[in-house]
Amino acid sequence: MLRRRSRPDDITLRLYYASDIHGSDLLWRKFLNAAAFYEVGTLIMGGDLCGKGLAPVVRTNGGWTLPLAGEERHVTDEAELKELEALIRQSGFHPRRMTAGEFERLSDAGALEAMFEETLVESVGDWMDLADERLRDTDVTAYVMPGNDDPWGVDRALEGHAKVVACDDRIVQIGAHELLSLGWSNPTPWHTARELEEDDLYARVKKLADQLESPRNAIFNIHVPPYDSGLDTATELDETLKPVLIGGHPHEIPVGSTAVRQLIEEYEPVLALHGHIHESRGIVEIGRTVCINPGSNYGTGRIDGAVVALGADRVRNKHLVNG
Repeated sequence: MLRRRSRPDDITLRLYYASDIHGSDLLWRKFLNAAAFYEVGTLIMGGDLCGKGLAPVVRTNGGWTLPLAGEERHVTDEAELKELEALIRQSGFHPRRMTAGEFERLSDAGALEAMFEETLVESVGDWMDLADERLRDTDVTAYVMPGNDDPWGVDRALEGHAKVVACDDRIVQIGAHELLSLGWSNPTPWHTARELEEDDLYARVKKLADQLESPRNAIFNIHVPPYDSGLDTATELDETLKPVLIGGHPHEIPVGSTAVRQLIEEYEPVLALHGHIHESRGIVEIGRTVCINPGSNYGTGRIDGAVVALGADRVRNKHLVNG
C-alpha cells in the first residue's frame, strides 16, 4: 500500500472507499486496517460483501473433506483445515463445516439455498462484530451497504453495531457532507437479488436525492457506475453468458446505468463512489463530479481502494491505492 498525506486547511473529510470483496475475510480485515494506515476517519464499503457460493466441508472418519481448486482434499489437522478454508474464502466461496447427513440434505435446492444464506449472514455478522472490536477506541466509523449480489438476509446482519452504519437506501450525515447510498444495479445477465430497470432505478435514487439539503456537497455512494463513463467497461456476453469475440478478442462494452449517469449530471454531487465492474478501475469527472471505481481483485488477496480528501465544496485529493 502507498500512504498518501495531504492536509489543506479546508479539508472537511478524509475517507477510504472499497467495494466488491466477495466473501474475503482477509480483505475485510484490510478494509478495517485502512483507517489507521491512511489516517482517515471514515470507511465506506460499497457492496457485494458476500462470496459466490457455498463450499461444504464435510466431517468424515478422522478428518474433513473439502473442495479446493477443483479437487477434493482430505485433511486431519485443524491448522491445515483453517488454512485451506482461508484459501476458499479468498476465491470467493464460503466454507461451511457440516456432517455427512447435512451434506446429503443439500441435494434439495431449498435446503441448499437456506444454508447458503444462513452462512452468508453469519459471516457478515462476524465481520461487523470485528469492526466494532477493531474500531472501538477510535473515532472511525464504517458505512456499509450490500450490493446487487448480496442476499436479503445480509441487511439484518449490518444492523445494531456501534461502529458500523448500515447506509443502504438512506441519507446519512458525515461531517459536512451528506452520504446518499444505494446498493442496487441496473439489470445484469445473472439476474441478481437487487436489480431494477433503469426507470425504476432513476426513481429510487431521485427519491433520496430530493431529500438532500445540499446536493452539490453530497457524496453519491451508488454500487453501479454511470453508463459510458470508463468506470463501467466489461466484456460483452451472449445469451449463454459466454464472451462475445470480435476478431478473436473479447468485445468490450459499457454496462453501467444510464439512470445513474443522468442523476449525477442533474444533481452534480461533489463525489460519486461506485464498484460493481471489477475491471474498470479508475477516476473520471462528469461535469464537476469526481467519480471513482477502485475496481476489485478479491481473488488475489489484495484490496483495491481509494483515498479521498474532500474540501468544503470540492475534492481536494484522490488516489487509487491497493495492498
